[in-house]
Amino acid sequence: MFDKILISRCLLGENVRYNSEIISLKHTLLNLWQQQNRFIPICPEVAGGLPVPREPAEIQLSENLITTISGQDVSKQFHRGAQLALTLCQQHHIRFALLKESSPSCGSTHIYDGSFTNQKILGQGVTSKLLTQAGIKVYSENNLAELAAMLDKA
Repeated sequence: MFDKILISRCLLGENVRYNSEIISLKHTLLNLWQQQNRFIPICPEVAGGLPVPREPAEIQLSENLITTISGQDVSKQFHRGAQLALTLCQQHHIRFALLKESSPSCGSTHIYDGSFTNQKILGQGVTSKLLTQAGIKVYSENNLAELAAMLDKA
């Protein structure tokens, strides 16, 4: 029995990104894990009620809000999606997540700074932070080898 992995739907090439861009991650490890039926996919933003396409959103750290570029508060949808991701992890006994780096939901080490100027800072997205607090190890497309090493030890 293999450990299940929560994965961002966008990394699987699904049309869920805010701008409808398809960014399918191609890697032999992903192919192997998919063949092993390990993935439980989610897009927390879509699961939380946001449409595709949608305005870009960033975390406003000073106000503890997530807003779109036009100023709409989408915090509720982001937090709802994060909670749904955590619920999936609990239902499937998931200990590992592979989420899209830099996303205001899924970023595990970097997020955009809230200025909508393409500047990144150290930080976690809403879903990544909630999962980490629950003891789930979160990885991104930038550290697949680390995830593979953890899965080998599990």
